[in-house]
Amino acid sequence: MTHPCLTCGACCASFRVDFSVHETQEYGGDVPDGLTVEVNAGLRRMRGTDHASPRCAALTGRVGERAACGIYEWRPSPCREFEAGSDACQRARRRHGLPAFQE
Repeated sequence: MTHPCLTCGACCASFRVDFSVHETQEYGGDVPDGLTVEVNAGLRRMRGTDHASPRCAALTGRVGERAACGIYEWRPSPCREFEAGSDACQRARRRHGLPAFQE
């Protein structure tokens, strides 16, 4: 069975994603520099997540149908820590008109 997150992607199109500069390739981390924007000297943000209708630049596919992270292995800590089925997940799904997450 396909994991529900692979057909969702709502979290990637709902929230601002900020993280330490040390997670970027420039500072020895894994997150590709070209997919980030500078917030300040110590913070970077995933490109596209600060728009009025956020959508992470690494998100591929269509929210609610087939979605995936183009940099899954190199995604920043907020994405790694995001929990399927959490309150934030449920809010993101509602925002995109998707039913509640069921395990």
